[in-house]
Amino acid sequence: MSKNSKRLQGGLRQYGILGALLIIVVLFYFLTGGKLLAPNNVASLIQQNAYVMVLTIGMTMVIIARHIDLSVGSVVAFVGGVVGLLMYSAQLPWPLACLAGLLLGALIGCWQGFWVAYVGVPAFIVTLGGMLLFRGLAIVLVERTVSGLPAGFVAITNGSLPNFLGYVGYMDVVSLVVGALAIVGVVWSALRSRHADIREGAAVEPWTSFVVKNAIIGVAIAFLSYLLAMSSGGMPIILIIIGVLVVVYSFVMDKTKFGRHIYAVGGNLRAAQLSGINTRRVDFLVFVNMGVLAALAGIVTTSRAGAAVATAGNAYELDAIAAAFIGGTAVSGGVGRIGGAIIGALIMGVLNMGLSILSVDSAWQQAIKGLVVVLAVAVDLITSKRNAR
Repeated sequence: MSKNSKRLQGGLRQYGILGALLIIVVLFYFLTGGKLLAPNNVASLIQQNAYVMVLTIGMTMVIIARHIDLSVGSVVAFVGGVVGLLMYSAQLPWPLACLAGLLLGALIGCWQGFWVAYVGVPAFIVTLGGMLLFRGLAIVLVERTVSGLPAGFVAITNGSLPNFLGYVGYMDVVSLVVGALAIVGVVWSALRSRHADIREGAAVEPWTSFVVKNAIIGVAIAFLSYLLAMSSGGMPIILIIIGVLVVVYSFVMDKTKFGRHIYAVGGNLRAAQLSGINTRRVDFLVFVNMGVLAALAGIVTTSRAGAAVATAGNAYELDAIAAAFIGGTAVSGGVGRIGGAIIGALIMGVLNMGLSILSVDSAWQQAIKGLVVVLAVAVDLITSKRNAR
């Protein structure tokens, strides 16, 4: 097999999950009679599944580093409750309450990261304890639903960007402009990365597959922007937040020393230690980061509901883990990408909405999602064995 053929196969594997998302979307589009891609439903899909995307970014990094975090759902409830009480009872302005929530998430990450990185307790045990601990604290803290939260806070997840550019027909121009800027950013970033690889003598994929992949991504962004422009609200604020997170964390994982260290620690711990990487520090920071993102997901969840409740975040850890695996993150660690994880989260969201529109019983929805996770992990293991041979 030629070198270009190997590169092409690698590119196809990397973007195969995107093809799976497109197939699932088309399938549910026809099964729901087009309701899945109704503009307002697409906006709701993003807003309802924003927490999964936020958590999946952190969970992907945790799994790449060969760990797991079972506590994120409970942290969502605990931090959401604290933020809600700070705004409702302490009358703290909502931006300060959100900042306090993020700092609390960082402290929770420090707590769990300490036990994992410096004491050596397995992450499964530490975060299992954290799941019980923070769920209990949430129940004690939020004795009743905390509602009546500020409109600015509620708009974080439910609001849209102001339409200051008017309309073209029925389309919100702001949404179209944001989509165009996103396409330009994706193409520019891809070209810059490709040119950098060429300068460094690294292997690059064939030009044809490079153009086709980025064209598909551009068309997908343009179509999404069109649908959001046709929705009643326009471009959701939370989508901008998620977009910023994806760009920042993709850069961290692909271009920074910390990101390379995460891959090294997850790929071969002993080799990473021998190469001089402070593996304990890497593990510690991975959990601190997960704590911050879980806190952000708590803010997003509370904003979406417009209230803080002790039962929030139930089984969110399972959604995040499932999305990471579906997105191509390897069970054994060392392999995974932020972009793939986000696509995995979108697959989970499309399944949730599509099955709900079809009025499928919630028990069957859980069973179907469980089957998808098993199949995703099985494909990963089979692919890994073939690559090894």
